Amino acid sequence: MFKPKQYPVFLSAFLFIVLFSSTAHNLLLASDLAKEQRMREQVADYVMDGDVVFLNADKHEFLSIYMPAEDQPAKGTIIILHGRGFHPNWPQLIFPLRTGLTKHGWNTLSIQMPVLNNDAWFYDYLKILSEAHPRINAALAFIQQKQPEKTILLAHSCGVYMGIDWLHNNLNAKLDAFIGIGMGPTDYGQPMLEPFPLQDIKIPILDIHGENDYPAVLRNAERRSKNIQRAGNPKSQQRVVKKADHYFNDLDDKLLNEITDWLNTL
Repeated sequence: MFKPKQYPVFLSAFLFIVLFSSTAHNLLLASDLAKEQRMREQVADYVMDGDVVFLNADKHEFLSIYMPAEDQPAKGTIIILHGRGFHPNWPQLIFPLRTGLTKHGWNTLSIQMPVLNNDAWFYDYLKILSEAHPRINAALAFIQQKQPEKTILLAHSCGVYMGIDWLHNNLNAKLDAFIGIGMGPTDYGQPMLEPFPLQDIKIPILDIHGENDYPAVLRNAERRSKNIQRAGNPKSQQRVVKKADHYFNDLDDKLLNEITDWLNTL
């Protein structure tokens, strides 16, 4: 039993442990800003197509790349969310889309999403989905200053989780459509904990994936399609790109054509 004179010492030690554990826990759930800063330094000075724009979210400045459509006035602006651990100028899929869409009449704004260290797993990223919310809000605020005709949210891979999490919490946002590329990838032994709430999202949705996409993406395709149909928007579609993998290697043009073809139906 602790003697009375020992209690203050014990209490101080106990509170320190609790506070330290809580702080450590929060740090474990927070994105890796140091890694993001290193990526920013490596990327920002080498952007040749488009303009580097630094946006602010929760007192944090993050990298974005804005590129206007070749023909103005533009049809609208597309916000692009990259996949897990990458950046807004990632050469696979993101760069081809953010530059290619401008040739079809769309402005693009590719933004830096929260990242974790290289050892992070799928479930780790689920814990930081909400960190993407203020970044998407900042991107929308930037775009609205330019008064676009339409505003589209496009996301790839893990960016889809972040985009849909934001969208499901902002169902009345000024957004005209959502495009999800390679929706629902997971890590081995870490299946999705719950399906995407696509039935609650009433704006047009394009669910597009590769014929040879990751198993989890393919396995859940039918369920995604049913939930999209339950939402009831006649413009929503699910499309499959033949021979394509999750990153659409060597099939960037095919992906771009499928997306622009669908955008023309809006």
